[in-house]
Amino acid sequence: MTRENAWSILCEYTKSENLRKHALAVEACVAAYARKFGGDEEQWAATALLHDFDYEIYPEAPDHAVKGEAILIEKGVESEIRRAVLSHASYSGVTRESPLEKTLFACDELAGFLTAVALVKPNKSIFEVEAKSVRKKMKDKAFARSVNREDIIQGAAGLGVDLNDHIAFCASAMQARADELGLRGTWNTQSSQ
Repeated sequence: MTRENAWSILCEYTKSENLRKHALAVEACVAAYARKFGGDEEQWAATALLHDFDYEIYPEAPDHAVKGEAILIEKGVESEIRRAVLSHASYSGVTRESPLEKTLFACDELAGFLTAVALVKPNKSIFEVEAKSVRKKMKDKAFARSVNREDIIQGAAGLGVDLNDHIAFCASAMQARADELGLRGTWNTQSSQ
């Protein structure tokens, strides 16, 4: 499964630009961890792109991810990617064992939360997001209420990384693709001075 194949599948089943951008944000984080951990970057990127490909047709648990697997089988997606996609949904009953599975879970909710934090910053930019402000926003239950804070905490723990380091690592990965994610905002070199 190439990244291009995964992107094609995602676009076939996901029409929402926001959901596509979420997949790209998760991909940025997961691919960065693939480089860090020595994983297969293309496979990890493809997995991240596919993790929510079925969300528009199966938005509710336990259908999301579980019913989508049949589509992935039909599309020829290998079992390691399918298993990781299933494992990102805690209710699927598929435990997270491989580094890819643990990384996908750790990055999914966090990428969404980082996006939400970036969009409330003065310049609406991922470049303004720091671990300290993310941790503060995590305590505000009314902010981005659909994001599961416990999944973010458990995800970092599952990777064996400090939560602040995990937040900073993912924010940096998303900064590298800020334009594609629509998260540069009005940030420029003048903003950083």
